Amino acid sequence: MAIRNRSSETRSRPFIRLACSALALSAVAGCASIEPQALSNSEIAATLQADKEALDKGVEPLNGPLTLDEAIARAIKYNADRRLKMMEEALAAGTLEAGNYDMLPKLVASAGYRDRNNDYITRSQDSVTGQQSLANPFISSGRSAVTTDLTFSWSLLDFGQSYYAAKQNADRVLVARERRRKALHTLIQDVRTAYWRVVAAQSLKGKVQSGIVDAEQALKDAERAENERLRNPLEALRFQRQLLENLRLLETVEQELSAARIELAALTRLPLGSDYSVAAPQMSLSKTWLELPVAQLEEQALQRNADLRESMYNARIAQQETHRTMLRLFPGLSFNYGYKSSDDSYLINQHWREAGVQVSFNLFNLLALPSQKRLADAGVDLAEQKRMVTQMAVLTQLHIARLQYANAMHQYERADAIANVEGRIADHVGNQAVAQKQTQLDRVSQQTSLILAQLRRYQAMAAVHTASSRLQASLGMEPSIGDVAGDSIGDLAKAVHKSLQDWDNGSLPVTSN
Repeated sequence: MAIRNRSSETRSRPFIRLACSALALSAVAGCASIEPQALSNSEIAATLQADKEALDKGVEPLNGPLTLDEAIARAIKYNADRRLKMMEEALAAGTLEAGNYDMLPKLVASAGYRDRNNDYITRSQDSVTGQQSLANPFISSGRSAVTTDLTFSWSLLDFGQSYYAAKQNADRVLVARERRRKALHTLIQDVRTAYWRVVAAQSLKGKVQSGIVDAEQALKDAERAENERLRNPLEALRFQRQLLENLRLLETVEQELSAARIELAALTRLPLGSDYSVAAPQMSLSKTWLELPVAQLEEQALQRNADLRESMYNARIAQQETHRTMLRLFPGLSFNYGYKSSDDSYLINQHWREAGVQVSFNLFNLLALPSQKRLADAGVDLAEQKRMVTQMAVLTQLHIARLQYANAMHQYERADAIANVEGRIADHVGNQAVAQKQTQLDRVSQQTSLILAQLRRYQAMAAVHTASSRLQASLGMEPSIGDVAGDSIGDLAKAVHKSLQDWDNGSLPVTSN
């Protein structure tokens, strides 16, 4: 019977060797033939089209004029940069979930096949005389065998490392959340600034174009008067210079406002070339935040500022890294229990169970202990120093943001007063121009001055909203929104409107962990 088994093994062995050799040669040849392959134009076009479809998927169309609340809501829901921060937070959460499984014991199942081209033959030797036994050499193992192994193992050292790594991953989730909050603050600030620029462009577009047409017509009349020598040549040239200066100012205003619509469309996921309109909100100022005690604002900033919270989490991560470093210096204690089997025909017991306990310790770790301890302590000290520096930076940022908010409001009041005066002057000049008591240059110059004054008023209002957003970011205040993916634009716009109203009323949120 044993002869028949060995004969069967002998017949199958060449085929197995040939198959293994073919696989090895194929792998080597495949590795040697890999060359760089550039993307084809069709692959690039397909990737770009897929990305565009993914970005535009589920984007609600704009119905009617775009309001400020809806613009912020659309940016929160559709902006690509915000989506990126949300994906980073989701990735951190996934890393935490996956890392939790590292604390579990290991249950490893394995199976294998071995084969050799000759028998495993051994001799024996007398332990006293050192002479080899006169008996014939004997075979103790078959040429081929299939083995299976199911082993349960648990290491106390690996558990400790995985435990502290999981705590670090949990803090990294919170760090990603604070970075998402910072991105939200920046996004709202950009939207509010771009929105008021679009309001200015929409309001002044007709006036700017009309002013350019009038100035160009006046310039043609002045050139004709110079050529026909109807006026003093020097006076005519000065007249043209003033008209050209007004034209330059008007064209600068037109160029500055032309890009605002594209910027707002990019932030809110509107088609970049769409001709949408915005609903101009009322220009109102709230000085409530300037009347609150500075100490109360400082407490709010220290409790909710995203930068400060992130530095605190990073300090905690550094402390956990210290624990992981010190844990490596302890002995390793591991337990294992396994069920194994082999179809080796020479084995009497082809199925058996094994259990063991192992203690290991790298003695050279004692030499590295002082340097490892110093390195870990230095990491903790660095993180704590960064936290304290961030705390001072947050307080400085708060005071600067509050001062910028006050200055922006003052500048708006001044710009509004100037625009009102320029408007009344324009009315008088227009009436006198009708009565032919004012020159065409005076009318164009006053029209240009009025447009510039109105532009500065809109710019001042945009600066107020920018300063307001910076103050909100310093205080760690953002709209309280629910499920961004599930809520509609209308629901998000209502939440944004309520948050902006609370801000105008000077309502501080209840601090929470």
